[in-house]
Amino acid sequence: MKGVILAGGMGTRLRPLTNVTNKHLLPIYNKPMIYYPLETLKEAGIRDIMIITGREHAGDVFRLMGSGQDFGVRFTYRVQDEAGGIPQAISLAEAFVGKDKFVSINGDNILLGGIRKMAEEFERGSEEARILLYNTTVEEARKAGVAALDGDRVTGIIEKPDKPPTTWISIGVLMFTPGVFEIIRKLKPSARGELEIADVQNEYIRRGTLKASKFTGEWMDAGSFDELARANMLVRKR
Repeated sequence: MKGVILAGGMGTRLRPLTNVTNKHLLPIYNKPMIYYPLETLKEAGIRDIMIITGREHAGDVFRLMGSGQDFGVRFTYRVQDEAGGIPQAISLAEAFVGKDKFVSINGDNILLGGIRKMAEEFERGSEEARILLYNTTVEEARKAGVAALDGDRVTGIIEKPDKPPTTWISIGVLMFTPGVFEIIRKLKPSARGELEIADVQNEYIRRGTLKASKFTGEWMDAGSFDELARANMLVRKR
């Protein structure tokens, strides 16, 4: 199974820090942010990894990460010319993925706790997609893709609802078969002009081929100043 780290985007919520560097290179205590999703993939036994990053600071990412030799992995790179949403970024990995299943992880997602068991189940299983759910606050759920649940079954993903039906959110760790690329090709941009990952998830829900796992470790999305500060403090305590 292969891995994809999404490390593009403009990092607008972290300006002016991101005026001169990619947000995924900002420090989380004693390591660059991008090291954390890399460690999550490594813990899951994944060694063949594509890093997708933007044009503005691609050279900084290349210099930091290199070939992957220093980390015991092999890196392939793709440059995302402009932000178009998570599905658009994932689509750049199609040739790299080939016929393999893969795990996509957002470069600003920090997981304290492993995903190996879930990744191995997905690799052996028959589902076409698996998502990870994390139980958060109502306030945080209003800013995320929220899972509507019937018992343990996900019946829909609702993007940034005013009144979340649950506090279980879909985090930026997604497992797919190569069939996801055909789904992405059929997507239409949302009102904000980007392809939405919730539309991909809801298509799999409609087909009945999506499975969700509840992540019981600690998860953070270090995409804002408050979240960046919280991630630094929590990792330091650990």
